[in-house]
Amino acid sequence: MSAAELQHGQLSAENRRELLTFRLGEEEYGIDILSVQEIRRYEAVTRIANTPEFIKGVINMRGTIVPIVDLRIRFALGNVTYDEFTVVVILNVADRVVGIVVDAVSDVIAIDAEALRPAPEFGAHLDTDYLDGLATVDERMVIIVDIEALITTPELGLIDDASSAA
Repeated sequence: MSAAELQHGQLSAENRRELLTFRLGEEEYGIDILSVQEIRRYEAVTRIANTPEFIKGVINMRGTIVPIVDLRIRFALGNVTYDEFTVVVILNVADRVVGIVVDAVSDVIAIDAEALRPAPEFGAHLDTDYLDGLATVDERMVIIVDIEALITTPELGLIDDASSAA
C-alpha cells in the first residue's frame, strides 16, 4: 500500500463515526458507540416520586444507581409496550451512568462524516438541539442523536449544572 493510500485510509477512518442503532417505534436512531457501556434486557425499575413520566425510575447495577429514561415516551412516540425485545442501553454520558429504554437494538454501523445531513429546522416550538443529523444507510434513514446533548438537557434534570460545566 502506498503512502497516499495509507493516508487516505487514515483520513477516511478519522472521518467515520461508529454508531449503535436502535428502533423506537417505526424509526431507526443512532448514537455514538463510545457512549455505550452495555446493553441489558428491560427489567423492573424502582419508581421515584415526582419525576417526569419519561423517567421510568432507577435500577441498581452492581452497586451503581442508574436512572432509566424511556426515549419512546420522551419523544412522544405513542403507545409504549414492553416485550422481549425491549432493552436498556446503559450509557456513560458526562461522567454519569444513565439507561435509555428502546424497542430493540439493531446494529453497529460506521458512517462517513460526508454521509451525515443536517437535521431539518422545525421552528421555535420543536427542540432539535439533540439531533446531530440524518444519514442514509443501506436504503434506510437513520436519525443520529447527540446523546450527550439529550441527556444533559435541563428538562431531564439528570446532570447538575456544576457537573455539566466541568
